[in-house]
Amino acid sequence: MIPVTTFKGQKVALFGLGGSGLPTAEALKAGGAEVFVWDDNPDSVEKARGRGLEACDLSQIDWPRMAAFVLSPGVPLTHPKPHWTVDLAHANGVEIIGDVELFVRERRAHAEGCPFIAITGTNGKSTTTALIAHILKQAGRDTQLGGNIGTAVLTLEPPVADRFYVVECSSYQIDLAPTLDATAGILLNLTPDHLDRHGTMQHYAEIKERLVAGADTAIVGVDDSYCERIAERLERAGNRVLRISRRQKLADGLYNDAQRIFRGDELIADLSGIQTLRGSHNAQNAAAAIAACLAVGLSVDEVRRGLASFAGLKHRMQPVGRRGKVVFVNDSKATNADASAPALSSYDRIYWIAGGLPKEGGITALSPLFSRIAKAYLIGEAASSFAATLGTAVPFEISGTLDRALAHASRDAEADGAEVAVMLSPACASFDQYKNFEVRGESFVSLVAALEGVTMLVQPITGVT
Repeated sequence: MIPVTTFKGQKVALFGLGGSGLPTAEALKAGGAEVFVWDDNPDSVEKARGRGLEACDLSQIDWPRMAAFVLSPGVPLTHPKPHWTVDLAHANGVEIIGDVELFVRERRAHAEGCPFIAITGTNGKSTTTALIAHILKQAGRDTQLGGNIGTAVLTLEPPVADRFYVVECSSYQIDLAPTLDATAGILLNLTPDHLDRHGTMQHYAEIKERLVAGADTAIVGVDDSYCERIAERLERAGNRVLRISRRQKLADGLYNDAQRIFRGDELIADLSGIQTLRGSHNAQNAAAAIAACLAVGLSVDEVRRGLASFAGLKHRMQPVGRRGKVVFVNDSKATNADASAPALSSYDRIYWIAGGLPKEGGITALSPLFSRIAKAYLIGEAASSFAATLGTAVPFEISGTLDRALAHASRDAEADGAEVAVMLSPACASFDQYKNFEVRGESFVSLVAALEGVTMLVQPITGVT
């Protein structure tokens, strides 16, 4: 835990006791603050009380005496309308912040110079975050990984001079971190997302820009117009900007030519033999990771060694097993068509397991990639609608369940004789048949492990089927 000492002896209100809210409250208490917590969910309130926290209805507290109001990132700050606690904080002039802001204040107070890499973007941020942390760890650096990737940032080890922090930041977290000041800040890309929470694309882009605007080095992907303008603005303001691209050659920045990444005319890395970094989107992720690692003092050789040993992000284009010429790929994290596109574009011939609880638009957007699909195996509620979209363009069967789909896909792939992938990339939510995409992915891994003759590249979790 990182005890939040910057509010020692002061009163702090906190709303939202979910994944990051509860540890944030405990970190504030451990640092000496008097914390008043609440949640709309009575079970969460009782859990907090059971852990020794003072839970009380925030509509009844003495707001003018609060030094700060800490809001969990899942709670609306501005859109579609501010949460009632936000209105109370504004009415009483109390600043509203989140857990990432508490972290950056602790870093400044106790180890201001310790390296801190912050990552955001609409797509690719989790892979980039995991890759950076892996490269740093392989190079022998004391590395802490957290934030939106799944580990609450205040549950990490406290800041010290030579400790490296790698923190994935969502737009919600950035909106609650007004003094975010990373050593290296990464903005990968911007496409419309979360507009129900930010109102307009312009506002969404402005929030994302804050992460790189406050960084010592701003690493910006310039393949979309929003990010390109952000890079130009930051440069005019005197910020140190390093551009990355997967579409254009850059004289000053990192770019990729297929799977090779260049800095100017210098070849920095060749990803062609790294299965976990297939595809041009992963080349962009790798370029961002390389830029960040170099910015915090790693050598090119250290970066190359880390890239070569990257095992991939769980459930995201993750090779999990191999049998002869067949590779089994877990892309369970692809819960919509746009998320499936990178995986489908990274293999030439695919036996594709898809379906689940369908999202709006189905898989129509994937039609340019249908030529790569040898056969589709459709599961869950989406099976019939996906079948209608595939029509005569792609051979398919309605398998119904994942175990049946894998059994048939592995049989057909084995008979193919070519280098092929059996891929779970559902383009759907999991909730019709599984608790979440992680459970769905682990089930796929376990089923692959049970196939005869498969050499596993990862170990299945015991008891998951």
